[in-house]
Amino acid sequence: QVQLVESGGGLVKPGGSLRLSCAASGFTFSTYVMGWFRQAPGKEREFAAAISWALGNIQYTDYADSVKGRFTISRGSAKNTVLLQMNSLKPEDTAIYYCALARRFTITSDVVDYDYWGQGTQVTVSP
Repeated sequence: QVQLVESGGGLVKPGGSLRLSCAASGFTFSTYVMGWFRQAPGKEREFAAAISWALGNIQYTDYADSVKGRFTISRGSAKNTVLLQMNSLKPEDTAIYYCALARRFTITSDVVDYDYWGQGTQVTVSP
């Protein structure tokens, strides 16, 4: 059973940084995509960043225009872990951030393509 567990959310001032972590477990397939999505109150869930793996090697990364240049998605040191480094945070980045996993080779930003989801972690950017 695939499980995704996010950590690292919190309260930060505008211009500050946070690093989110997602630990995935319960699977043996080696080709997949992991993504970060976010959902603000009253809004739809939206794509933030994604990273694709094949046979243990990073293939591609992708970012939403709204976070490009400020957020960086990367593989963590632990197996099946993905990080989201968020710099220059803005109040509009406030949302619940979800980690997701898609059993596919090609990277995707579409929420419907993801098969598994974590419970989410709150990120609040406020003075």
